[in-house]
Amino acid sequence: MNTTNFEQELILLRPYLLKFANIQLRNSALAEDVVSETVLAAFTQQEQFREQSSIKTYLISILKFKIIDAIRHQQKFDSYEAMTEYSRSPEAESIFDEGGHYIEKPSPLPTPEQYLQSKQFFQILDICTSDLPELMGRLFMMREWLELSSTEICEQLNISTSNLHVMLYRARLRLQECLHIRMQTKPLTVTV
Repeated sequence: MNTTNFEQELILLRPYLLKFANIQLRNSALAEDVVSETVLAAFTQQEQFREQSSIKTYLISILKFKIIDAIRHQQKFDSYEAMTEYSRSPEAESIFDEGGHYIEKPSPLPTPEQYLQSKQFFQILDICTSDLPELMGRLFMMREWLELSSTEICEQLNISTSNLHVMLYRARLRLQECLHIRMQTKPLTVTV
């Protein structure tokens, strides 16, 4: 194929390539850049096109690689931007010094034995909470797990503040007793 015909095919196929790139990238400026790079690469290396396939197929194969490169570049850029944005945040300044090192060392990870004990404890707590009377269990969960205020709980359940405090006190006593009994017996088998 001569150079003139190849150039004309590139011009005719450019809108199709742009549509394809827009679908993949969902960013018209980036799609335009990728298509321009594809057309430029195809034009400068037209001697590699051996007419074993159509020009359209040849261009799409180049475009696919250009799209993949653009996506990878964008992911690196996005993660770098997020990282630098976080490093300037007040949260990061309270954790890291100017050199990027921890101000205070983070607490060590739990050992497997500690993790198992913790998992067992929460399984037993779940069993004990389930054994509470329905209203008492609900009040305890609203207060301790959902961290609702006494006022919110009283309004939702239409009970007095003193009634709430008495029921929470009784729920804690029952849970303490249940935990004490169940922790004395043999450990649960933990499902991980």
